[in-house]
Amino acid sequence: MRINKYIARCGEASRRAADELIQKGKVSVNGKVLKEPGYDVQEGDEVRLFGRVITPETKNVYYLLNKPIGYVTTTMDKEGRPTVLDLVQAEGIRLFPVGRLDYNTSGLLILTNDGDLSNRLMHPSKEFPKTYRVRAAGTVTLNDIRKLENGVDIGGFITSKAEAKLVRHDKNSTIVDLTIHEGKNRQVRRMFDALGYPVQELERIGLGNLVIGRLATGSYRKLSKEEVEYLKSR
Repeated sequence: MRINKYIARCGEASRRAADELIQKGKVSVNGKVLKEPGYDVQEGDEVRLFGRVITPETKNVYYLLNKPIGYVTTTMDKEGRPTVLDLVQAEGIRLFPVGRLDYNTSGLLILTNDGDLSNRLMHPSKEFPKTYRVRAAGTVTLNDIRKLENGVDIGGFITSKAEAKLVRHDKNSTIVDLTIHEGKNRQVRRMFDALGYPVQELERIGLGNLVIGRLATGSYRKLSKEEVEYLKSR
């Protein structure tokens, strides 16, 4: 089994993140630090990550978290900020987030120890739909909605077609639901900035056909069997 897939099966990281760990010299096999990510793990090999022996998880678990603002979407943070893993009680299970939500963005986030699933969902070719509820400063017009749907230049990159719905106008802001299929850094904020409407609040409310529903901020739940099967079918 290729080393990055082995690390993913151990619930330590996605395959892409595992490749980065290998390149940083954090992985060793049988006492020797790996330099290249192409190694195939053989039966009897001792694989270590950060000096700790790792073995494949026997049971995969899947959680849906309503991430609050003020948490980073990583397994650890050098600055000592709280991470999304601080919100989940999963004794003995090494979870990691699928994808990212910015520090100042709230909403739906999947946590799992299934590295293979994470790798599939986050692969650029999947273009997995992500729906956000946006509060933007100013009065977003129907013409702006059409621009969001047809693609916006966010600085050297034109976004692909999206789905946008004007929910309501408030006194000094507008609520818009936006579904995108890419995952560029701070993409939603950059799309609204490009149109002249700075984002004031941003919440991810959907991932494919999974929705945040009435799940309280900071709370989480296990995915149902049907939801897991849906994600695996993508």
